[in-house]
Amino acid sequence: MDKKYFALYLLPSRPDFAQTMTDEERAIMMKHVGYWTDLMNKGKVVAFGPVLDPKEVYGLGIIAVDSEQEVKDFITNDPAAKINRYEYFPMKAVVPAK
Repeated sequence: MDKKYFALYLLPSRPDFAQTMTDEERAIMMKHVGYWTDLMNKGKVVAFGPVLDPKEVYGLGIIAVDSEQEVKDFITNDPAAKINRYEYFPMKAVVPAK
């Protein structure tokens, strides 16, 4: 089955979230990094990380999945989804030939 690609945006709960995280929020975000690193190691994530937009730092991920339901499941199980929100969109990704 051909992979489907999606761009995921993790949008902060407030504009200065990256600069003003509480210790509890920082702990959640560290779990978030571990969660997405594990998915990357399983071949589901092409890239992820914070985008340092001067207006507002946000997260961006590019994922390769079999179905849109997988995207929804990734979001539901992400610890950061409890304190931030996600948007995602299908992507016509150009990736290296295998």
